[in-house]
Amino acid sequence: MDVTDFFTGEIATELLKQLIFISAKAWKYKNIADRLITQIETIQPTIHEIQYSGVELPAHRQTQIGMLFTTLEKGKKLTDKVLSSRRWNMYRQYTLARKMEKLEKSIADFMKNQILAHILADVHQLRANADVRFDRVERSITGLEEQLGSMKIGEGGMIREAMKMAEATMEIETSDDCEKFGVGLEIGKRKVKKMMFNAEGGMFGISGMGGVGKTTLARDLERDGEVRCYFEDRILFLTVSQSPLVEELRTRIWGFLTGCEGVIHVPDWNLQYNGGVKTKKLVILDDVWTRKALDSLISNLPSCTILVVSRSKLADPNATYDVEVLREDEAISLFCLCAFGQKSVPPGFDKELVKKIAGECKGLPLALKVTGASLKDRPEMYWKGALLRLSKGEPADETHESRLLHHMEASLTDLDETARECFLDLGAFPEDRKIPVDILINMWIEIHDLDEEVAFATLVDLSHKNLLTLGKDPRLGSTYASYYDVFVTQHDVLRDLALHLSSKGKVNRRKRLLMPKREEKLPKTWGKNCDEEYNAEIVSIHTWEMDDMGWSDFDMDFPKAEILMLNFSSDKYVLPPFLSKMTRLKVLVIINNGMSPAVLRDFSMFANLSKLRSLWLERVHVPELYNTTIPMKHLHKMSLILCKINNSFDQTGVDVSTIFPKLGDLTIDHCDDLVTLPSSICGMTSLNSLSITNCPRVSELPKNLSKLQALELLRLYACPELKALPVEICELPQLKYLDISQCVSMSCLPDDIGKLKTLEKIDMRECYISGRVRSAVSLESLRHVICDKDVAFIWEEVERAVPGLKIEAAEKCFSLDWLDE
Repeated sequence: MDVTDFFTGEIATELLKQLIFISAKAWKYKNIADRLITQIETIQPTIHEIQYSGVELPAHRQTQIGMLFTTLEKGKKLTDKVLSSRRWNMYRQYTLARKMEKLEKSIADFMKNQILAHILADVHQLRANADVRFDRVERSITGLEEQLGSMKIGEGGMIREAMKMAEATMEIETSDDCEKFGVGLEIGKRKVKKMMFNAEGGMFGISGMGGVGKTTLARDLERDGEVRCYFEDRILFLTVSQSPLVEELRTRIWGFLTGCEGVIHVPDWNLQYNGGVKTKKLVILDDVWTRKALDSLISNLPSCTILVVSRSKLADPNATYDVEVLREDEAISLFCLCAFGQKSVPPGFDKELVKKIAGECKGLPLALKVTGASLKDRPEMYWKGALLRLSKGEPADETHESRLLHHMEASLTDLDETARECFLDLGAFPEDRKIPVDILINMWIEIHDLDEEVAFATLVDLSHKNLLTLGKDPRLGSTYASYYDVFVTQHDVLRDLALHLSSKGKVNRRKRLLMPKREEKLPKTWGKNCDEEYNAEIVSIHTWEMDDMGWSDFDMDFPKAEILMLNFSSDKYVLPPFLSKMTRLKVLVIINNGMSPAVLRDFSMFANLSKLRSLWLERVHVPELYNTTIPMKHLHKMSLILCKINNSFDQTGVDVSTIFPKLGDLTIDHCDDLVTLPSSICGMTSLNSLSITNCPRVSELPKNLSKLQALELLRLYACPELKALPVEICELPQLKYLDISQCVSMSCLPDDIGKLKTLEKIDMRECYISGRVRSAVSLESLRHVICDKDVAFIWEEVERAVPGLKIEAAEKCFSLDWLDE
């Protein structure tokens, strides 16, 4: 190896560090710095391959690498100047930016004309590959020895299981993971390196659902030349596993950090060095399952760098990289590599078929690997059958089931029984659709008998374990938050797992009867045993338009059903006849995914749902209530989303309070035909929460609002035509929360608002109220006001008069999330 080779690698590493720092701190150079980072990271693996191979280069190759060394050295000096330049010296900043652009062009020209990545990599390919392969196999054998050594001879089943796990590990390790995943994980590798390099020690995390490539990323970081240089080759990689040998792992870490390797046990687990000496070493803990296991391993460690790889978010979220799934082109390349042994579809094979099957994997590396391998050397007709099974949430074959779904099922092992059941409930929702948090929590409250707080905590726990994705909404978890327009999502492979586990056993005996995808009619297997009762507690149906003929073969009886979800796409829909026999039904969700509101037929069956507690209607015409003669005595919550109200609540001769005697929560959202809130609603004196939101034509509220004596939460969010609050609102003795944000036509608050002695929080963002309200100083329970900066002054006197009051000047809250739906 020529000395120039070595220094080229060092200069590239130093330059990369400088560029990462510039990208993070000097925003005027950010774009050019990011492009240079990409360029250098592209050629750096080849440079490191040469640097550590020990092979002497021919003279003409040394000349070429020398040219690169000169260019990178100039770049290093240039970045020094950028970091030391003054912000106010605009001319110098402009000059340096132009020089960085020239540097980018020089590196690009070198990459294009000298074809470094091709020629020099070929020179050392055999040697470098052989070293890496032996290294990986050695680690796999060592891992196998550790697993076998920790088990007793009598535990034959455990040993067989360990052998299977070790074989699978060796199979994956001895394949070329860098070739398969390198492109998709480059961004992640760069982000993790940036986090570690910008801090002196600390704990960082790599998190993601099972099979997304966390371990591959961690292994890639372990081998990365820049990482090895930064930590001076002092890196320890340990696999913790689901049942860790804590004492043995602690001993390994202790020996690595102190240099006292080979000890049998840790004599004193107080590793704090005198004087706070910091250790520039990296400990990578892979496959960590619980916080308890992590704490037992890192307790009292000196200030080294710890990288935790886990399916759960165990490190600080701000110091954790969530591994993303592969892009479509990367996914197809990986799939083809496993199915055909090459990165593209071979000539003559159906490209659309390949694309569709790869698409079912939704970019998940493990799913792509397993599915591709299971279809290798199979005829096209077999592929088509596999596609059909995958589209229904079924495994492609037995191998696919054992290697993918069983691997994913391991993510559920540390869940308690309730959390596991809640996860399985997610299979009831349609594929590739956002799941309203409100529906989910209502389901869990009713069917699992949970308190709302516990249901929300379960939601957060599942998110932390990467079993669902919780949207980043500032309202989540706050007091008085509403969730009807907040959503979660779930990767399709996790949904397939929920469907797979819920679909075991005879159809009539299943706890959940779920349709994996939308079809013209119900599955034929559902109608084969109509003479027997169905045990399902949750029934979920996804169809297009349904008429009487569509239901004719499905005269089913669900005596135990508590939740029914009807998803369809049509402008008219006949409700299923068996709905009238669901006497134990507690939650009914009807969602139309079509373009216009649907007309529902046979709504009169609702009269038989005496135990119904929660009703969600979305994009339908709200039926006329005069047809409902029997009170819905237990209905507690009703949500009307994107519906046509059609004066349903304001019909002559209809006493709404008699029909809904115990309704506590009413939400009307995005209903564009609602002009005036019907006065009959004020007769429902049991209302605790009333939400009239995103209704663009609502211009006034009823004068008899004061009848709602139990009302605690009043949300009038985004009603741009609403000009004022009625003075009667000041007569609500229990009101705790008032949301008038984005009511842009409202210019004042009622003069007697100070009478609301129980009011705790007001949200009035983008509500341009300019006049002070003198009586507001009497709001003795008020503790939080959210408003725009330019109207915060109206609360100055109140802030002085009410102890502990927080006035929060909020940012604009216009949201474009609806564009993604």
